[in-house]
Amino acid sequence: MKILLVEDESKLSEVVKSFLEAENYEVAQAYDGIEAVELFEREEVQLVILDLMLPKLSGEEVCRKIRSQSNVPIIMVTAKVEEEERIEGLSIGADDYVIKPFSVKELVQRVKTLLRRSYSDGPKAEKYSFNDGDLEIDLSAGIVLKDGIDAGLTGSELKVLKTFLANLGSILSRDQLIEKSFGYDYDGNDRTVDAHIKNIRHKIEDNPKEPEYILTVYGMGYRFGVKR
Repeated sequence: MKILLVEDESKLSEVVKSFLEAENYEVAQAYDGIEAVELFEREEVQLVILDLMLPKLSGEEVCRKIRSQSNVPIIMVTAKVEEEERIEGLSIGADDYVIKPFSVKELVQRVKTLLRRSYSDGPKAEKYSFNDGDLEIDLSAGIVLKDGIDAGLTGSELKVLKTFLANLGSILSRDQLIEKSFGYDYDGNDRTVDAHIKNIRHKIEDNPKEPEYILTVYGMGYRFGVKR
């Protein structure tokens, strides 16, 4: 698998690259935001490690450009430590978040975990269609269509949606959504789940403030509330 490593600190980039190559990953390196977008459009990569503090084009803008054309997993790397900044990173399409300074070994493990979850050969999911084709979902192909147009869900958002569809009609707490969607070792929190729900609603609901698909059950969690 090929990884796009976007990091303007050349020494750090070389260290991370060497650790990834030791695990038999192929690594393409970019040192600024514009180069990152160009490389992504030219190379076929399976994961992006993306620093946010980049010259020429910010990491946030790079993430948005990648998300406009792909659901490839993205790990954001940044010195920003405030929770709101991490939530913002997730809201624009990141699948995981690493704070500088970090352990390169931990980063590599996160890469392995995210790749395994994103490209595992699990059983093919069935196709779903709601409200006479208003919302169409093919989880085996990773496609979600809203009014016939690709809704652009990220890999993490697809995992959450798959959990809802596997538990149609059931109320799922935030903890259950984390466990069923991302596994026991996921280090996100309630706010992270809420951010994913908010993003999904904006992509599949006619009115995110009055959702008809993902419903809030106050004091309990969420449920997918429409009948097929």
